[in-house]
Amino acid sequence: MRTVLWMLGAIASFCLMAIAARELDGQIDKFELLAIRSMVGFVLLVIIMNVIKRPTLMFSQRTKTHFWRNLFHFIGQFSWLVGIGLLPLAEVFAIEFTVPLWVLIIAAIFLGEVITRRKFASVTLGLIGVVVIVKPGIQILDVGGLVMIIASLCFAITFILSKSLLTTEHPLTLVFYMTLIQLPLGALMAGADWTMPEPWMWPWVMAVALTGLSAHYCMFRAMQLADVSVVITLDFLRLPIIATIGMLLYGEAVEVSVIFGGVIMLLANLVNHWRIKEAA
Repeated sequence: MRTVLWMLGAIASFCLMAIAARELDGQIDKFELLAIRSMVGFVLLVIIMNVIKRPTLMFSQRTKTHFWRNLFHFIGQFSWLVGIGLLPLAEVFAIEFTVPLWVLIIAAIFLGEVITRRKFASVTLGLIGVVVIVKPGIQILDVGGLVMIIASLCFAITFILSKSLLTTEHPLTLVFYMTLIQLPLGALMAGADWTMPEPWMWPWVMAVALTGLSAHYCMFRAMQLADVSVVITLDFLRLPIIATIGMLLYGEAVEVSVIFGGVIMLLANLVNHWRIKEAA
């Protein structure tokens, strides 16, 4: 039940963040948005860690791993924000579900993990799901789809490094270092021509900042408490929820191909996890 509650928190956070990002698209520089998000998160986490009397959570012996995790996450988050402005919300989330499949491929290439028949079937099924969603035969591959695939690749690397860090680090430490490292990255990329958000933008900016923290913290807690299959299955609820939100708020058509492709990728992820359970 705790896992379900943490995942519901993550799903609600991701959906609200997508809505806020859509409302701010074209209104504020994306690097500025990422910098402000990190600044708000940094201040809030410093306060929280002192209130709970655990300031030591602000320190880690694995700063190099934190740096690489957050560099890739920063690139992925920027690409995700770009994708939000180019694609229907459901398609953004559907392509994001390829992350576990890229994890398998990256682990095989760079970590030397063996590609078993089940892993191969999982990757093949997942790639079929991608093809169903982005429909390359119609537009080769549109810019939005390509940007989201780049985001998903970066999130996959982030996932691998997060799993490694969670063996020794508290979830609050991961989120704290996310803000600490991504704040200067965002400020540097935003450049000198910084423009503060207009008053009407601030509720949406704060929504991005706060849901960015809550989404990752809730996901980290769920990953600690439950089996991967539970997290993957519950996370899939984001797709029909965001499809409904996109339809109601932005008049986006719910394409059957997006839902069908998402279901294929869910099955692909579960096929790989069933292999893990059998081997256990």
